[in-house]
Amino acid sequence: MTNPNQLAAHKTYLYLAALFITALVVSNLIFQKFFFWYPFDLEIFGSKLFEISVGILPYPITFLITDLISEIYGKKLANRVVVAGIFASAFSLLIVHTANIVPATSWSPVGDSLFSKVFGSTAIAVFASMMAYLFAQFVDIQIYHFWKRITDGRHLWLRNNFSTFSSQFIDTFTVLLLLCSFNKIEWDRFSGLLVSGFAFKVCIAIIDTPLLYLGVYLLRKKFNLGRNDELSLA
Repeated sequence: MTNPNQLAAHKTYLYLAALFITALVVSNLIFQKFFFWYPFDLEIFGSKLFEISVGILPYPITFLITDLISEIYGKKLANRVVVAGIFASAFSLLIVHTANIVPATSWSPVGDSLFSKVFGSTAIAVFASMMAYLFAQFVDIQIYHFWKRITDGRHLWLRNNFSTFSSQFIDTFTVLLLLCSFNKIEWDRFSGLLVSGFAFKVCIAIIDTPLLYLGVYLLRKKFNLGRNDELSLA
């Protein structure tokens, strides 16, 4: 007979993984729209601070979830979600590419040119995002567990923010480098978008720290876990 506590642990992991993959795939699909978040009307390297892609909006959620999974389920299961995210991104790329090459009917509300304009660059975006994501997420998990060992499970805010700051810089730098290399973004916007994107992600990482504390508290309470205890799905 299945242990109810074990079943609940599996369900929680599944829901967290679903949120993670959804946020990741959606961020790749919507990246071409840029907006200006204007708490500060400043220009850096010719670009307005926080003039960023809407693809950034769901992306920090992925780092919050991997930190939560790392804390509750451990490094191995956090890495497993990262690998699943790579597979989901590649599969979404295949679906979008197939949809793009299928000719639209004469009465289709969305024609070939409009669909290609919106999703035509998705292949490059997903490739760039996957490479950046691969580096950044594994770095995030490694640094997270490094600080967890160093602090003996204390100071959750420290490992959350240090790991996220490092990984978000790697992610932002890598994806912009690849997009500029493929001529999807002009090189003269690289520095400004790098600073804006990283600064925005740092702000979000700081804001989501209380959410991580809340999630860790609720899951530890639900599964009766100690400070360094981790759930096993075996």
